[in-house]
Amino acid sequence: MLEKLSARRQQTVLVAGGAGFVGSHLCDALLDAGHRVICVDSFLTGRPENVGPLDNHPAFKMITHDVRSPLQIEEKLDQVYNLACPASPPHYQADPLLTMMTSVAGTAHLLDLAKQHGARFLQASTSEVYGDPEQHPQREDYWGHVNCTGPRACYDEGKRAAEALCFDMLRAGSVDARVVRIFNTYGPRMRADDGRIISNLVVQALRNEPLTIYGSGEQTRSFCYVSDLVNGLMALMESGPNPEQPVNIGNPGEFTIAELADMILDLVDTRSTLVHRPLPTDDPQRRRPDITAARELLGWAPKIPLSEGLPRTIAWFAQDLGLSRRSRLKQDAAPMLAGGV
Repeated sequence: MLEKLSARRQQTVLVAGGAGFVGSHLCDALLDAGHRVICVDSFLTGRPENVGPLDNHPAFKMITHDVRSPLQIEEKLDQVYNLACPASPPHYQADPLLTMMTSVAGTAHLLDLAKQHGARFLQASTSEVYGDPEQHPQREDYWGHVNCTGPRACYDEGKRAAEALCFDMLRAGSVDARVVRIFNTYGPRMRADDGRIISNLVVQALRNEPLTIYGSGEQTRSFCYVSDLVNGLMALMESGPNPEQPVNIGNPGEFTIAELADMILDLVDTRSTLVHRPLPTDDPQRRRPDITAARELLGWAPKIPLSEGLPRTIAWFAQDLGLSRRSRLKQDAAPMLAGGV
């Protein structure tokens, strides 16, 4: 975790999407660092319980608002983080127009807010801008291989447009905007219906349901634990000169989906078996970040391997699903129930 404020003055930080999985962990970390936090969320996919423990924190304020509409904040802002957008395929494909406009209009409104306050701005973009990549691992100078009219385009193209807005505002000298490209992230507070691969497989295993493998299971992903990601977001926001380029934040460890399923079966006491389903349209075959820029520009690298973060995540889901007393976790994973993020 970044060091607490000492000589540095307290910052007032707005986190859009702050009640979501990643956003709520970011709010926690910012408060822990001594900042004041204004959390903005529409609660479309964010959960009140993610930020409920912060209700009585003297430096925390909650605003229910949809960033597709302009937002006015009276108090002076120093930093604006934009994490406001559904981020899993089932959620962002459920209402593609909302997804697209959250990324485009929402980012434009928040950039205008940052401009009004002279605040530093960080845009949460995604590895999805690389599409089904023809370059491996993916570097920030790769332009991507995206189907701009497919069912995932509302998210992929929305985030690409949001990046363009940020760099246009930066080049115009209007906003000190930074862009992070987030790779697959996991950890406590993921929704059981999130639709991403780790939450899907973990919840299915805990419920003794068949583990759904799309395609052959040989497609790969790289999984970053949420506390590592949050440290990377804060490092990019706090970095001295603006990098003037997107920065990948993710864990370069690469696993096939079949390997991930085997790891979960090794950790959960379950009767689940594997079932294969057709691969979704435009699902990428390989995904792994090149994090050279993050290492060199931010001094950042992930610290928590999948072998450590996955038991923590399984234990959290067991508790969230009400299985803590009749847990199906195997003995080596059960002690992680008491573990934190």
